Amino acid sequence: MRKRSQAREIALQTLYELDVRGEEAIHEIEAIIAEIIKDPEIREFSKDLVVGTWEHRAEVDKHIEEVARNWEISRMAVVDRNVLRLATYELIFRDDIPPLVSINEAIEIVKKFSTRNSGAFVNGILDNIRLRWAPPSKQKK
Repeated sequence: MRKRSQAREIALQTLYELDVRGEEAIHEIEAIIAEIIKDPEIREFSKDLVVGTWEHRAEVDKHIEEVARNWEISRMAVVDRNVLRLATYELIFRDDIPPLVSINEAIEIVKKFSTRNSGAFVNGILDNIRLRWAPPSKQKK
């Protein structure tokens, strides 16, 4: 598995834990990630994704809810919700990651950790987010 793919999976697991445990767990993320993975490159990218996603969570959630018709973010499966958060953060706030990479990685992760139907659900939402809110340089796939 590629390093960034592995880092995204760890970021998802960490975001899941933060989502379930609550805000107080954010101060433990470095220890959580360091416990899971020893490779400094993977650890740093994963930590950057978790911190960025968590810090921009309110804005990211708003964008997700605006395109996820008839779905409140609180009612989404925890895995799906956090995969969407992670990829939305990448699409809107990370200029160093091409949109197609963010979307494809999210689909692969959600297929691995969630339901059979989650891939199509996540793909549809993320493509709409890309078209609506991603910077102009990321509008094209």
